[in-house]
Amino acid sequence: DSLSGPTTDAAAEPEVGSSVLNPRMTWQWQLQGEIDTSHDVDVYDVDLFDAADEAMTELHGDGRIVICYFSTAYEDWRPDADTWPRAVLGEPLDDWEGERWVDIRDADARTVLTARLDLAVERGCDGVEPDNVTAYRNDSGFDLSPRDQLDFNRYLAVEAHERGLLIGLKNDLEQIPDLVDAFDFAINEQCVEYDECDAYAAFVEAGKPVFGAEYSDDAMGDPAAACATAAASGVNAIILPIELDGSFRVAC
Repeated sequence: DSLSGPTTDAAAEPEVGSSVLNPRMTWQWQLQGEIDTSHDVDVYDVDLFDAADEAMTELHGDGRIVICYFSTAYEDWRPDADTWPRAVLGEPLDDWEGERWVDIRDADARTVLTARLDLAVERGCDGVEPDNVTAYRNDSGFDLSPRDQLDFNRYLAVEAHERGLLIGLKNDLEQIPDLVDAFDFAINEQCVEYDECDAYAAFVEAGKPVFGAEYSDDAMGDPAAACATAAASGVNAIILPIELDGSFRVAC
């Protein structure tokens, strides 16, 4: 049965700014390197900490919607790394050096993340893309339940909306039915590669954009087929380097 419950009032919050988005919007995603602002797309997704002020100004001047990426996990190189209480730090993320899961139930951990939302407002972001919102399905070092994750993800949505920010749901496929009403858009990695694009039907039916990225050699070898598969499920896909460094982009 549904995992939704009375853990928070987030799902009932108004979806601030949703009217500025539509399912046909195009996007570019670059989290590393000097941002290439030349792509004629509706939405840019850039790093909250690393995107240069000049790039943010140029993108807004060109009429782009700017989404800012941040992780909900601890990253030892970020300028706010020292603000994480040591007690909330869990196991390392697989294959991501310097990153650790955190106890998403902890109020002090949430305070660090709401400060990141405040930074997003300060930097002029139109919305945010919180990453690593599936701690309950990983070896986090904490006994996290699906309900804990739902409560945390809804918490992020409420806090973003209270600040006038759009917010996207990243990759949390199993909880989409319970979270679609709380989020303004979705971001997926490799739904074509893993045959998961149909999982976003609830976002598509709600008229909310689903932005997809494919990294595989198969997608690069036959971009038309990858794009067609994504489009058939309502996913707005692009083919990118897994480093998200702007070194190439294949548009669908």
